[in-house]
Amino acid sequence: MNCYHFFSVISRMKYIHRWGLMRNSKDENLSEHSLEVAMIAHALCLIKNKRFGGNIDAQKAAILGLYHDASEILTGDLPTPVKYHNPEIYESYKKVEFFAIKKILKMLPDYLYDEYKNLFFEKDKELLAIVKAADKISALIKCIEEENVGNNEFKSAKKRLTESLENLKRPEVDVFLSDFLPSYALSLDDQEL
Repeated sequence: MNCYHFFSVISRMKYIHRWGLMRNSKDENLSEHSLEVAMIAHALCLIKNKRFGGNIDAQKAAILGLYHDASEILTGDLPTPVKYHNPEIYESYKKVEFFAIKKILKMLPDYLYDEYKNLFFEKDKELLAIVKAADKISALIKCIEEENVGNNEFKSAKKRLTESLENLKRPEVDVFLSDFLPSYALSLDDQEL
């Protein structure tokens, strides 16, 4: 009987902490982040489809969001200021990520390999752009949550992420930011449940 390690390794996302260079009031792990990215990517697709006549597979975007940072199980979360410091570091890190994904994919049985390979190496640029935008929105939400409890450590990251999202010029992102993001600054009592 064979024993495949893919899902037990994927489950280790809960042990990978994000924002390692920042003082956090609450740690965020990769599982939490990936779930949030999946939900936001799904919503961005639905917004694009329903409000702007798009035709994007929202379910696939959600699945891509779940696995978008899986390589970090083996690589850890490289902080943004380091990852994007210069092109050589970025390209080297991309190679390390590629190696990590290949290693994780080898933990699947042959009959599932191609299905997951297609998720990890998605080629649809529109889907990938949606997931990347969702990733940035999730990071912005983390900044807002930290700011809500008086942690100013995330002030610069919040400004950078806000500008980056505005510069995307994606109407579905703009709708999410205007219609849903303000709620993250409110207390549960203020959300009128």
